[in-house]
Amino acid sequence: MDMTLSVDAIISHIVWFFFAGLVIVGFLLGAFRLGQRVRAKEPPPPTPESQPHLPDGGAVYEVREERDPVEIPEGGLRPHEMQGYGNFGSTTSTHPDEVRAEREAGHQQVKGPHPHVQPGAPPDAGRGAHA
Repeated sequence: MDMTLSVDAIISHIVWFFFAGLVIVGFLLGAFRLGQRVRAKEPPPPTPESQPHLPDGGAVYEVREERDPVEIPEGGLRPHEMQGYGNFGSTTSTHPDEVRAEREAGHQQVKGPHPHVQPGAPPDAGRGAHA
């Protein structure tokens, strides 16, 4: 009799799991069907002709220019003291090479290996493009 009850319990568990699986599959199929209906109502994707194109002169290039420094008071400036929404209206430098050289003069090339070299790496490892 105990054997019959345990077999009945196993069969009932199998039936319940099968039923739960069918319910989950039904929900997934319904969600898929709903997604198809929503997708059908959306406008079609844009055509290649409607996409932006490069200008006739080709790609826009970046302009690199050096600006003359603007003196800022030691105590700083408050927002209402700034001109042009934070833009001080600096002018393009008449001697950009000298300004760039002065700005980059404080840069020092790191001597020796990179500070995070892997153990066992060769002496010049980790320098990358700065070697």
